[in-house]
Amino acid sequence: MDALLAVGTRKGLFLARSTNGGPFEVEPVRFTTVGVPSVAIDTRGPVPRLLAGIEYGHFGPSVMWSDDLGETWQEADRPPVAFPEHTGAALAKVWQLQPSPTEPGVVWAGAEPAALFRSEDRGATFSLVEGLWNHPTRPMWQAGGGGLCLHTIIPHPVDPERIAVAASAVGFFRSSDGGASWEPSNKNIRAPFFPEGAQYPEFGQCVHKVAMHPARPERLFLQHHFGVYRSDDFGGSWRDVGADLPSDFGFPIVVDPTRPDTLYVFPLRADVDRTPVDHRYQVFRSDDAGVTWKGFAHGLPDEPVHSAVLRDAMCAGEAGVFFGTRDGEVYGSRDHGETWTLIAKHLPDVLTVRTAVL
Repeated sequence: MDALLAVGTRKGLFLARSTNGGPFEVEPVRFTTVGVPSVAIDTRGPVPRLLAGIEYGHFGPSVMWSDDLGETWQEADRPPVAFPEHTGAALAKVWQLQPSPTEPGVVWAGAEPAALFRSEDRGATFSLVEGLWNHPTRPMWQAGGGGLCLHTIIPHPVDPERIAVAASAVGFFRSSDGGASWEPSNKNIRAPFFPEGAQYPEFGQCVHKVAMHPARPERLFLQHHFGVYRSDDFGGSWRDVGADLPSDFGFPIVVDPTRPDTLYVFPLRADVDRTPVDHRYQVFRSDDAGVTWKGFAHGLPDEPVHSAVLRDAMCAGEAGVFFGTRDGEVYGSRDHGETWTLIAKHLPDVLTVRTAVL
């Protein structure tokens, strides 16, 4: 089994490859000095396509693609992700790139300011999804600590008409008509920063990340600023499943692709300093869809640490579970989090981690 690991950092993209289950070998940096906040590995076509959302600094953000595993990169002749003039908006960042599981050639992009874009040419060029941009609640959307960003895209694995997104600090929205219309879907998600009696609003929740297993698409898991939640009706309603965790604050949440009821989170010390609980790297795993949790740290540093894991800096695939830290370390586990191995160190601040079997 040959596996690819893509690590987007504050200064460049790092690719690591594993052959026949061997150790990951990290290759020289791509896009050196350029921020890479989003990456996707699209394995649907005759050859894998790598997509990278990059930040050119004063030249602005863009999306580039490679069909030779990162050896060469291409960019569309026109800005691939751009707001139409009538919106009066300017693209700040591409936070998410998500190939569609049901529509060949379709790739979704999540942007800042919070917006959804759709590509029909495998991510070369994108167009704005006007239905979400024109949602009547938009004038009341507020930015979270990381900005007004659409950071999660959940396309249904069977029905192309159903798709959901999450934005900070807007909440979870879903569509049943391919993105033409949208509804807020945040029932039972508590927002304690609102006044007493108004802590369960229709929208305005600070959602950090949402995950789904393609074999059980009605079940979603959500990491909130104040809780870990589960839905069994594609976001129609939610219930808190984070009571067994040492902290229900964190950024990433990941579902194991080989175990639909297994998920992973990385708890942080809430709003104290957003560092790991007990200042130790520890990944918590649930094998019963969030009912109970257990922490794992074998192979992770024993000394105190003060670095966090960002919302997209954790992923799971057939090759294992992986996460990258803000101090430039990347760890992987091939036994569902029981033990961990250091893959890379001394990288720039890790923003996103993605993996695929080639």
